[in-house]
Amino acid sequence: MSSAAAPAGTKLGVDVGLARVGLAGSDPGGILATPIRTLKRDAKKNSDIRVLVREAAERSAVQVFVGLPRTMKGGESASTQMAREYGDLLAQALADAGLSVSVNLIDERLTTVSAHRTLHSAGMSSREHRKVVDQVAAVEILQQALDMQRALGRDVGSPVAVPDSIRRGAQALEEETEIPHVHDSDGESRR
Repeated sequence: MSSAAAPAGTKLGVDVGLARVGLAGSDPGGILATPIRTLKRDAKKNSDIRVLVREAAERSAVQVFVGLPRTMKGGESASTQMAREYGDLLAQALADAGLSVSVNLIDERLTTVSAHRTLHSAGMSSREHRKVVDQVAAVEILQQALDMQRALGRDVGSPVAVPDSIRRGAQALEEETEIPHVHDSDGESRR
């Protein structure tokens, strides 16, 4: 867990599955999580990762929480490892895109079970659940993180580290794409 202050701004929540990825977002104040969409998981081409990077950029997100499905005893499973790898890929893709968006893994035990229960209580048939359950789970992951940040007054989850070489490459790319200052004959700076 991090003891640094939580970044202010829009945040995203991600529920990663073998077949689908649920995405949720918050308001800029980081108060309320709402569903955004469900993506088809594309482990070969990672097109879902590219969509998440685009969503982060379009929403000016400052942070992404990826649900970490631990076992009931707090252990690791194949799903836990898949979520860790997804978090690594996402953090790298965000850095490669020149976005300064932190990725944190957050414990999400029982969010999918809770999401199914919520949908059932709302009167949705079990057959209809599959279409939106990942979004609802992402909302629960994000809302839990937002509530914890507010209650504790600090950042939460385990930050995903982006290797310095990737971070340096993204910074160099940003610097290369900046328009240089040109001074005219009056000594004034213009772009």
